[in-house]
Amino acid sequence: MLQGDRIWMAQGENPCYLLLNQANRHGLISGASGTGKTVTLKIMAEGLSKAGVPVFMADVKGDVTGMAQPGVDNENMQKRIARFGLEGWTYEGCPCRFWDVAGGWGIPIRITVSDMGPMLLSRLLGLSDVQAGVLNVVFRVADDMGMLLIDLKDLRAMLNYVGEHAKEYEFEYGHVASQSIGAILRELIAVEDQGGDIFFGEPAIDLNDWFATDEIGHGYVNILNASQLINTPQIYAMFLLWMMSELFETLPEVGDLEKPRFVFFFDEAHLLFNGMPKELLDKLIQVVKLIRSKGVGIYFITQSPSDIPNEVLAQLSNRIQHGLRAYTPAEQKAVRAAAETFRSNPKFDSAKAILELGTGEALVSFLDEEGRPSIVENAKMLPPQCLMAAADDEVIEHALGKQTALDNKYGNALDRESAYELIIERRAEEEAQAELEYERAQLEKERAEFEAMKAKEEERARKEAEKKAAAEERARQRQIEQMERKRLKELEAEERKRIQAQERARQKAYNEEMRRREKERQQREKELNKAIDTLMGGGKKRSSSKSRSSSSGFDDMLDVFGRQAGDVIMRNIFGSRKRW
Repeated sequence: MLQGDRIWMAQGENPCYLLLNQANRHGLISGASGTGKTVTLKIMAEGLSKAGVPVFMADVKGDVTGMAQPGVDNENMQKRIARFGLEGWTYEGCPCRFWDVAGGWGIPIRITVSDMGPMLLSRLLGLSDVQAGVLNVVFRVADDMGMLLIDLKDLRAMLNYVGEHAKEYEFEYGHVASQSIGAILRELIAVEDQGGDIFFGEPAIDLNDWFATDEIGHGYVNILNASQLINTPQIYAMFLLWMMSELFETLPEVGDLEKPRFVFFFDEAHLLFNGMPKELLDKLIQVVKLIRSKGVGIYFITQSPSDIPNEVLAQLSNRIQHGLRAYTPAEQKAVRAAAETFRSNPKFDSAKAILELGTGEALVSFLDEEGRPSIVENAKMLPPQCLMAAADDEVIEHALGKQTALDNKYGNALDRESAYELIIERRAEEEAQAELEYERAQLEKERAEFEAMKAKEEERARKEAEKKAAAEERARQRQIEQMERKRLKELEAEERKRIQAQERARQKAYNEEMRRREKERQQREKELNKAIDTLMGGGKKRSSSKSRSSSSGFDDMLDVFGRQAGDVIMRNIFGSRKRW
């Protein structure tokens, strides 16, 4: 119940107020089934709505719809009103908008496959690390090719495309095993059967449509129809986790405000953390730690605080603990752990009190004005002003009738050009290209065969031409040889004639020389004989008269005679011919 800047949630020894300026410090509503968690949720949500803070919550059991309808007065309510001294009490409903992701009643909520991203989608599909790596590759290829992944048929088409071209992408993106592609496709079938084909698509939800107030400034209570969705817990958990991440990534920093911009209630929170991979848990912890600075408060609703990881639990400052049942040692340990999270009250044992709490009772601790946890109170929850049960069908139909603008925006699914259409177009182009390449290959083959035949003919013609040329060359060589032999013979004949002529000339010269020499010889013999005759004959006549002549003149004559006689003798002995 809103009172100024605070919501009166419960009454113990002291009233328990949720301060609006501390509401973005997150919180926890826990307790066993049937202890009043949903009523507590309604009290908090209607107080925030009246303060002008829009909220979002999932309606798992169908009774959250009662927020759209004023409460019903009865004896039990009168007792509770009197117990708390609620003066001027009125029954009021809240402005509500109903949303749906499974094709039921409510404004359709859709998100695109690209918006969810490979990390959350891997978690949704329950993929192994290797398969998640392959899915990352598929998303990367789609981004690099400029292909939008809007719905599951886009993702399926992209998976098949990457599988078909795995060899081409291996060195750039890594190995893509066909087994992994097949496993992911099989998981997609299961998600489709659970309503994933309705959930993924366009127009995608614009979260700004949840940040709305009615005409009198009350924040809208955005109620997700999760009665069917809860049967597919993976889709339910991943959608709510995506919503938290999207709020964190899109909203600006605003610091500490007088009241939150938006409050998000996560019912059945244990579904989110069951088997969550470490990298996803780290991302969630980061979101929970930092999103409060963007004016968003997150409240987890679950049966036991042990359902929440300690790193997340440490961020939940506003706590309401309804009764727990402890029948096993593990459950008793969980009760003690839950009690130890409160700032103790010396007037009672928190662990014992948790086990003794009845329906509509709780241990409550909110942050005070200084941001410190208040001492825990054993309190009774106030009644909501709205209906505790599910709303009547007429009320829901009336609320849906006031959502015309949003229904026009989100009511009809769109199927614009995305990866599926582009891949079909690309495949058609590839088939056309393949056909063209085949025709081109056939043409090239025919051309190659023609060229080969032509080359063969040219080779045969070349060989014949070479053979003919060789024959002609041989004939020409033979002719040249014949001409050379003929010329050689002519030259030899000319040489012989020249030699013969030279021989005849030498012989003639020799003969003439011999004749000359013979003539000279004969002349010298004649002269010698004459000289001898002269000497012999003249000597007898003058021997007496000249006996006493000078001996020197006679000696000279004898000397001349001796030389000439020696020459004549030598020629006669050895001959006078020479070789020329």
